[in-house]
Amino acid sequence: MTESISHLYTYRRLLAYVQRNLGWFLLGILGTIFLAATDAGLIWFLKPLLNKGFVAKDMHFIRYLPLILVIAFVVRGLSNFSSGYCLARVARSTVMEIRQEVLGKLLRLPATFYDNTTSGQLLSTIIYNVEQIANASTNSLITLVQESAFIVGLVVIMLMASWQLSLLFFVTVPTMVWIARNSSRRMRGLNKAVQDSMSELTQVAEEVIDGYKVIRTFGGEKYETQKFVDLLGRNRFRELKVVVTNSLASTAVQLIAGGIVVVTIYLATSHLTHITAGGFASMVSAMLLLLKPMRNLSAVNSIIQRGLAAANSIFGLLDEKPERDEGTHTLSVVKGALEYREVSFAYVKNQMVLQEINFHVYPGETVALVGRSGSGKSTLVNLLPRFYDSYTGKILIDNIDIRELKLHDLRSQFALVSQHVTLFNDTIAHNIAYGQLSTVSKSMIIRAAKAAHAMEFIQQLPNGLNTLIGENGVLLSGGQRQRIAIARALLKNAPFLILDEATSALDTEAERHIQAALEELMHNRTTLVIAHRLSTVEKANKILVLDDGCIVETGTHQELLEKNGFYAKLYSMQFAL
Repeated sequence: MTESISHLYTYRRLLAYVQRNLGWFLLGILGTIFLAATDAGLIWFLKPLLNKGFVAKDMHFIRYLPLILVIAFVVRGLSNFSSGYCLARVARSTVMEIRQEVLGKLLRLPATFYDNTTSGQLLSTIIYNVEQIANASTNSLITLVQESAFIVGLVVIMLMASWQLSLLFFVTVPTMVWIARNSSRRMRGLNKAVQDSMSELTQVAEEVIDGYKVIRTFGGEKYETQKFVDLLGRNRFRELKVVVTNSLASTAVQLIAGGIVVVTIYLATSHLTHITAGGFASMVSAMLLLLKPMRNLSAVNSIIQRGLAAANSIFGLLDEKPERDEGTHTLSVVKGALEYREVSFAYVKNQMVLQEINFHVYPGETVALVGRSGSGKSTLVNLLPRFYDSYTGKILIDNIDIRELKLHDLRSQFALVSQHVTLFNDTIAHNIAYGQLSTVSKSMIIRAAKAAHAMEFIQQLPNGLNTLIGENGVLLSGGQRQRIAIARALLKNAPFLILDEATSALDTEAERHIQAALEELMHNRTTLVIAHRLSTVEKANKILVLDDGCIVETGTHQELLEKNGFYAKLYSMQFAL
């Protein structure tokens, strides 16, 4: 009972999207009803056609026969167009609105959600599952309304021809309902399994596309192919189980309906009931035509169950809690002070990544974070823009707790250059001015590109700043991508700068030029530098040495070398190589 209520709630929520296009929907439904009524009317018309046209030779009837048929087919054609176009418009609008909501939700979900969800699952949800919802909310309704109206019309024709014979149809209705109900229950689980296998397929396909170089270098083609083939086989098996269930239900309904037709024809031809030739023709035609809409109604059950399973996954995503944004303060003038007070954090409960972090950064200072991989450097910085919000302790900007700030205002204070550069399949100019396209001029973009030493290679490209760089800048070298990212940070001109291995992909000559540009950018700005190469942080005002999530040493480069402790060992190990 609870499950049926849940599915009813899901379907009602689904139909809410249809209601946003109610005018088109009602016009389409009206066209669908007219189409079904016209088809049923044409079947009923067999009775007067045979009785008056062929048997009685009624000339008055024959004279108007062509006009009646022309009008009927014109009405049918207009109804068919109205039904198809209007409901297709509703379907595509529904797809568009749901995808917009899903994308909007993805842009507001916390980082922990992405940590626990694969991109394959998300792509499958936004592409495959949404299409199933469109089918369930509109295409299935077309079938339900059209075929139901057609069945009603055919039953009326049967009753008009002989109500006694029509009773046979009503006797078998409970059996058909029982078959539909049980097949629905089974297909819910089957369709959920199909969607899970589609997510797995999408994930593997994405990995093959993104990692083709690694796959080919390490000879993983056979392994990836076999893995994909196994998933395809599993998906095919699940899809076929849906088909078998649907086909068995449809076949059972048709056999019952076929039995009714056989019994009806026998009773009519044995003269146990009185019926005219025309009435018999229209009744038998109606009964035979009942097989198709009944089969379609059995088949539409599969579409609805698949749509409901997809809707559950979509609504589950839409119901995910977004990032907490309960701050009320804004920063009008930022001095640039930064402080961590007793900050601890864990991605997984009881597995601390940061433990009681305490340090203070004065406005305009450059602080370097160094330590072995996994020591917590990147995590510490990721807490600043509140990508993760479940830390304990306080992080303050100009003595204001960052949790009291509005997220957009907080993040506008930071510019980031990461060792994993993210670029978009767009022009170089749009990548540099990303997020600021409406507020910056071309000259400002050029100045930022020059400061990052990027104009040197941009000018050599066919379309200069308007050159498309491919997915994640695939058409550029690693060093070129990093310089675009640095230019983007320069253009933002934020009071806080985060450099996460910002020069790691550059050759020695390019690094020398960009270090000079970064030093100019860092002037009078509070900067956090994450570095593995300790030669890049020697000029920092302060160096924080992390190990196992704790700050184990603090000082300048020279002070830490004189301590001959953790930092000195790291430094000597690097330069001994």
